[in-house]
Amino acid sequence: MNESPASGPETESEAEAEAEFAAAGETEPEPEPGARAGSSGPQYAAGAKIQYLTRAEQAAFGAAERVRVPRRVHGGVKLAAGRDPIGILEAQAATRLPDLVPVRHGRMLANPFAFYRGSAAIMAADLAPAPRTGLRVQLCGDAHLSNFGVYSSPERQLVFDVNDFDETLPGPFEWDVKRLAASFIVAGRALGWKRGVGDRALIYAVASYRERITELAAGGTLPTWYSRISVDDIRAMVAPARRKRLDAGLAAAGRRNSLGALGKLTRTVDGRRQFIETPPTLVRISERLTDEAIRGTIRQYRRTLPSDRRQLLDRYRYVDVARKVVGVGSVGTVALVAYFEGADESDPLFLQVKQAQASVLEPFLGKAVQRHSGQRVVDGQRLLQASSDVFLGWATGPFGRHYYWRQLWDGKLSADVEGMDEGGIYAYARVCGWALARAHARSKSPVAVAAYLGTGARFDRAMLEFARAYAEQNEKDYAALGAAVASGRLQATPGV
Repeated sequence: MNESPASGPETESEAEAEAEFAAAGETEPEPEPGARAGSSGPQYAAGAKIQYLTRAEQAAFGAAERVRVPRRVHGGVKLAAGRDPIGILEAQAATRLPDLVPVRHGRMLANPFAFYRGSAAIMAADLAPAPRTGLRVQLCGDAHLSNFGVYSSPERQLVFDVNDFDETLPGPFEWDVKRLAASFIVAGRALGWKRGVGDRALIYAVASYRERITELAAGGTLPTWYSRISVDDIRAMVAPARRKRLDAGLAAAGRRNSLGALGKLTRTVDGRRQFIETPPTLVRISERLTDEAIRGTIRQYRRTLPSDRRQLLDRYRYVDVARKVVGVGSVGTVALVAYFEGADESDPLFLQVKQAQASVLEPFLGKAVQRHSGQRVVDGQRLLQASSDVFLGWATGPFGRHYYWRQLWDGKLSADVEGMDEGGIYAYARVCGWALARAHARSKSPVAVAAYLGTGARFDRAMLEFARAYAEQNEKDYAALGAAVASGRLQATPGV
């Protein structure tokens, strides 16, 4: 994805970007007297009566929210008194595996963008004091630019979508947009993008979100539900001369399947396949748990699958399980990979089993309706994704931890944001905005959100103002993490 979009801002500096926004700005009324931070108005969430309103009534609600919470108030950052980002990391560490907490901190210290990827809980606390709309959707909860990508649909077609749901929860739509917007500024500064590239990428992402929400609002409920972003949609955004590179990446995604994992992650020992240990990132644990405990958890998981998927799972037998360290933000929670075998070794199935804790959004947006955190993740993923994994399910493990299950390496491919050229960054920003809009529209009618956003650049400008300010704060928090490690307050293991 390396072609510059055909239309959009062509600014060459931050000052020019501001001037362009000013020229395209919309007027809007002052906030209602007495409007307060955090006030959410009528609930626009699953099960709320607003979903039965007519199109005109929903549009009127969105317009009323624009009066109550003007779009410009989303600019800037309002931090809570006594804010302690390192304290938030310490609180998270208390519920994670002690031997992996230093690995998490070490990965976050790689650069400010790596820190941002691991700081969803910090950002949730920072968003909470600001005014928020009552336009509630199912949030991804951690919608930064690296949590989008390609994966295989059940029909074995590669699609592009949001791909991380650990923090999913109903909430105001703008929280996801702010998380995505700020990630482009943070990444641009941390990864050495040319001056202004992060700003323009943000503009493309937010404008794409706004335009796609408007487009989906004009359509029907079922067309929105069935909509997806295909490989052909992505290729259409890329210049013909650069499609070879894109196609090579997509071909690599096609090879990331259970057969690929078989050769890379396992070997045969005494006639039986088992995981290859590479401590601390991959450690076998099958010998530390009783066979009955493992099989009991699998039985629990099986019961959460639809009946046809149970029959599919029953055609495989459990062979081995290992702990695998993945990502940045989730490091320290338990992440497992389980190997199953069908008719023979040439018929493998690899499932990823990830611990699910309470969403970092819950202290500020209310507890999830699901009693099981794994079910919360699965329900959110099924609602937001155009096509979800056939093996999605959940279970409680032997020590009472909640887990969700999905396939490992099911054609999944994340964008190489460090290796993209400028045109690729802009195209990627547009498709991320599109994917987030489509996900939000699936979870609730997009009509009210579209009415709130309007057709001008007022909201876009607010997101740019917010993202610039938050990127500055993120760099201060990153430095605070380094100081905490240097002082011995926190431990970090770099390079793992």
